Amino acid sequence: MNTSFNKLGILFLKLISRLPFFILYLLADLLFFILFYVVRYRRKVTQSNLTNAFPEKSIRERRLIEKKYYKFLADMIIESLKMNSVTSEEIMKRCKINNPELLRNHLNQGRSILMATGHYANWEWGNMIIPQVYSEKIVVIYKPLSNLLFGRHLNKMRSRFGSLMVPMKSTLRKIAELKNQLYIFFFTSDQTPSQHESQYFTDFLNQPTAVFLGLEKIAKKTNHPVMFLHINLLKRGFYEFTFSTIVEDPSKTKEFEITNFHTQKLEQIIRQRPELWLWSHKRWKFNPNLNP
Repeated sequence: MNTSFNKLGILFLKLISRLPFFILYLLADLLFFILFYVVRYRRKVTQSNLTNAFPEKSIRERRLIEKKYYKFLADMIIESLKMNSVTSEEIMKRCKINNPELLRNHLNQGRSILMATGHYANWEWGNMIIPQVYSEKIVVIYKPLSNLLFGRHLNKMRSRFGSLMVPMKSTLRKIAELKNQLYIFFFTSDQTPSQHESQYFTDFLNQPTAVFLGLEKIAKKTNHPVMFLHINLLKRGFYEFTFSTIVEDPSKTKEFEITNFHTQKLEQIIRQRPELWLWSHKRWKFNPNLNP
C-alpha cells in the first residue's frame, strides 16, 4: 500500500514539474502560506536555531529572517520538483558560474578537486549546471533518505545531466575506483553526523557543532585541493555560483584545520544572507559534553 502511494506521489510530482515556472512560483506562494501559517512546519526548530545563532539580533529581526527563510524554502521545494523536467537550456539561462577558470586551472594541471558546499540557496541545482560546464566526472556524496523509493527518484533527478550520486559510506571505494581519472567530488559539509560519528566539535553559528571529518581525511589521503562552492540567489529562480580555494596543499595543514576552514567559510556566507540556509534542519542534536 505504501509503495503504491509513494509511486502515485512521484507521478503527481512529475506532472507538477511540467508546469511553467510562473505557475510553479504561484504554487510556491501557496506552499509558503501552508508551511508558515497552517502546519507551522518545524517553526520551533527554526526559531530555536535562529535564537542560538544570532543572540545579538532582536526578536523582530529574527522573525523577519524566519519569514524570509520559509518563503525561500517554498521556492526551493518547487525548484527541486522542476528538476524532473527542466531543460539544459533553461538551467543555463538561470544559473551562472562566475569563475569557471578556477576549477579549470586545477583540472588542467591533472589535479582532481574536493568541493565543500552547504545546504545554502539552491544547492540542488548545482547538479544541473556544473556537469554541463565540466566534462570531468562530477561525483556528489549524499546521505541516503529513509524512504528508499523517494530517495531513488531524487537521485534520478539529480543525475539527469551526468552527476554521479554516491552514498556517503561508499566514498572511499569510489575514490579508489576513480584514482586514474579526473573528478570533482562534492560534499555537503553541514550534514549532521550520527552520535557515534560526532568525534569533533567546532564553533559554528555561535554554538559547538558536530562536523564530519570525512572531507579532511580524504584531502590528506589524496592531497587534492579543497575548494568551496558559494551559491547566491540573484532574484527568484536565478543563481550565481562562485568557487574559492580553501586549501591548495592539504599535506601542509594541521589536524582539523581543513574542517575548520570550510565550516568558517560557510558561516561567513550564512551571516551575509541568513534566510538562504536550511534553518528547519535539526543541526544541533548532540552536545559535546554528553558525547564520549
